Parts: sequence; C-alpha cells; structure tokens
Amino acid sequence: MDQIRPQIPRHRTALHRRDHSLPVKCALRDGLIAPQFSVFDYGCGHGLDVDLLATKGIDAWGWDPAFFPDNSRHAADVVNLGYVINVIEDPNERSATLRKAWELCRRLLIVSAQVLVPGRGQSQVEFGDGILTGRGTFQRFFGQVELKNYIETELEAEAFSADIGVFYVFKDEPAGQQYLASRYRRTVAAPRNRISEVRFEENRELLEPLMAIIATLGRLPEAEEFRFAAEIEARFGSLNQAFSLVKRVTGAAEWDAITRRCTEDLLVYLALGRFHRRPTISVLPVGLQRDIRAFFGSYAKACRLADELLFKAGDAEAVDEACRRSPIGKLLPTALYIHRGALESLDPLLRVYEGCARTYLGEIDGANLIKLHRESGKVSYLVYPDFETDPHPALLRSVKLSLRSRQIDCLEYGASTNPPILHRKETFLLPDHPLHAKFARLSEQEEKHGLLTNTATIGTRDGWNIRLKEAGFAVKGHRLVKRKDVPDSAD
Repeated sequence: MDQIRPQIPRHRTALHRRDHSLPVKCALRDGLIAPQFSVFDYGCGHGLDVDLLATKGIDAWGWDPAFFPDNSRHAADVVNLGYVINVIEDPNERSATLRKAWELCRRLLIVSAQVLVPGRGQSQVEFGDGILTGRGTFQRFFGQVELKNYIETELEAEAFSADIGVFYVFKDEPAGQQYLASRYRRTVAAPRNRISEVRFEENRELLEPLMAIIATLGRLPEAEEFRFAAEIEARFGSLNQAFSLVKRVTGAAEWDAITRRCTEDLLVYLALGRFHRRPTISVLPVGLQRDIRAFFGSYAKACRLADELLFKAGDAEAVDEACRRSPIGKLLPTALYIHRGALESLDPLLRVYEGCARTYLGEIDGANLIKLHRESGKVSYLVYPDFETDPHPALLRSVKLSLRSRQIDCLEYGASTNPPILHRKETFLLPDHPLHAKFARLSEQEEKHGLLTNTATIGTRDGWNIRLKEAGFAVKGHRLVKRKDVPDSAD
C-alpha cells in the first residue's frame, strides 16, 4: 500500500514582515528591480513586497495559492520566486513550479530558498528530503552549491549568487555577463582641468561629455557609443585628437590611472568568470568585447592573465604577502580587515580572493566589514549595523566561508549581552572617507589615555566598559570625556 502523505499547511510559512524580503532587497540593491521593469511575485504570501514596490512606482503584482489565488499569473520582466520551492514537499511539483516561474520571466528570475547552515534545523523531524517543523510545515533545506546546481539543472541556465540562498537567473546570457562585470567595475570621476586653454573652453559643452564617457569606459568610445561623436569629429577631426586636447589640459597621468583601474576591473571579472563557465567572447556584450580588445589586444591573452591571477589567489603565501603590503585596512596577525567601501581599492589579487567568496555567497545583507584571513583560505563578512554612529559598534552577525571546504559558519550575536565591539574604526576606511577624521580623533584620545593598550580585555562590550570605568572616562558621541562620578585625580 502506498504511504499516504500528510496534508502540509504551506500557507503557515508566509511571514509577516515590515520590510522587503531579502531577495527583493538584493535586486533593488543591484538595480535589477527598477521602475522601468515590471515585477511578478510568484508565491507572494501576504503581498508586502508587491505593496512596497508599488510605492516606488514599480509595476508589480503577485499571486499566491492561499492568499491571492484569483490573481492572474502572466509574464513580467522580473519574476521573484521567493522561498517557495523550499516549502513544496513534492519534488516533482517543486521542479514544475521553478520551471513555470522561468517561463513567465522575460528578463530575470530571482530564486531563493532556505539554505542549511550549522545550528539550523538540527532538532526537527526529518521528512522526505526536508523536515517537518513544529508547526507542521515543510522546509527543504539546501546547501548553497546544491541550490545553485538544482536551479541550473532544472532551467539549463546559469545562476548567479546574490546572497546566501538567493540566486539570479538571466534569460539573456549577455545580460548576465554584463551584471557580473558590473559587480567588479569601479566608478571614477574625470580629472579636473589643470591649465586653461581657449580651445578647450570654447568646446567645453562637447568635451566634458567626452571626458565623462572615457572616465567610465577607460578607453575612447566607438562612434555608436557616444552621441556627440559626429560633432566632435567635425570640430577636431577625430575623437582621438579631441582627447589629446583634453589630456593636455587635465594631464595624462590621471587618465592613465583610469585606464589601469578599468583594466584591473576587467581582469578581476574575467578571473572570477572561471566560476561561471567563462563564455566565448561572442556571447559577451559588445561593450565588454571592445574593452577586452582595447585593454588586452585579444580575449585569449586576457583569459590567460586572468587565470594567472585566479590561481595566485589560491596561494596562501601570495595572499598573506598582499595583505601585509596593503596600504588599506587594519592588519592583524591572522587577517586583514577592511570596510566594504574600501574593497574596490584593494590590490587585484585580494579583490579576486574576496571575489571567490562573494561568487559563492553573494552579497551578505548588511555586511559592512570584510575579514580576509591571511593563511587559512577563509573570508568572513561582518555585520555592524551601527558602524557609522556608534563609536564602538557591536557585532550583530558573522558569516565565514572556507574557500577550501566550502563550509559556511554563521554566528549570531543579537541576543548576546556581551558582544564583540570595534576600536580604531578609521583603520578600516579609506583615508578620504568623510568619517575617517572623526573616527581618528577618538582613537587618538583613547590612545593618549592608554585605553587601547590591552587588546585582550577590551574586545567585548563588558571588557571595554570596565576599562573605561577604571580609567574614569566615558565616550559620548565620538568624544572621550571624564566621568562625572569619578574624582578628577582618577586617571
């Protein structure tokens, strides 16, 4: 006799939230959900994502078998299949749902599911290839790689990690490569004028747009890439001659630096492309093809250099050396710590080292510090929600990935009464960060009074508060002040 499956109340898995779900947050962050794209939320639960997207002027609608069963299911630019496949206990229905969502999307499918990490789901009852929770609902916990492989096998398309358990699948392969390249492309401003020249001033309205696009591309644009190309050619003879005038006025060194940065960005993208079945050059967007020819001469040469960089990122000695010589970040005996905003200014080798982890995990929601382990082949993403406002912010969450074993370790400190805290926040930032000087002033005060000498005891909130009290100080804002309940003689 066939085993009778229990009725699983899938609707109980729909969460009541106050903000966007993680997959929608990711797509908004990456510019993949925007007012010019329609969005269909397949399995929308209570419909909060749909309502919040509508307030942003985005054409969005949703369908859910329990809450909105009468809504239509039709094609959209972006389809979000958010935490749906993990609550479907029938593997055949699970696969059919994934394929139906893929069929409905014109541009992008966002797929998310529960991912198994240490400490989750261990006390619950096994059921099929997932678990039955205490509420009687079903949850299928995937591994990060397992989920990626499952999506790619079912859809026969590449899945790009956006966060833990969140993947993007593009209908158009060049669009996927364009997205991937954009993750490693830095934004730079055009150099300012150093000298005055009459001809430049007379043609400023044409030359400034030319400067802007060259600063973006790192190379001269093709005629079809620049809408003022014909006018500039008429006035100067060619784009190259116009750019010669620009370099004479602004100086050539900064333009060379821009080209070098763009070359490095492209090399990082190509190195990490090995994890995504690097495509033939004909599949790449035309703009990327032009970049490759301009910076490397040929795709073969670019790929060879990228592979050399990728393999070097797997060399612990090379990583350690790059960390030790890095002018950016806080170097400790076992790791280099940097702020997320400083990541793009790292040596290309360290960008690839971190990029290997991000390719696997995606962008960890809220992570603003990155720990590059110097010898163990691990990368940690640290979430400090109050980094900018709290002089010694507490760690909320840590996500650590071993690049060698692919093991993910997640530690939560939200419920801790004595979480780890930060000191010398300016050391994580670039020198030109607007908060660098403010943070540095506090560190100077604390160092002057000997508060930072015993690092073994001040690394937690309780240890730091004890040290402050013993010394007769308190921290207000980002200033060190004398405690009012301690005599002036205390020091």
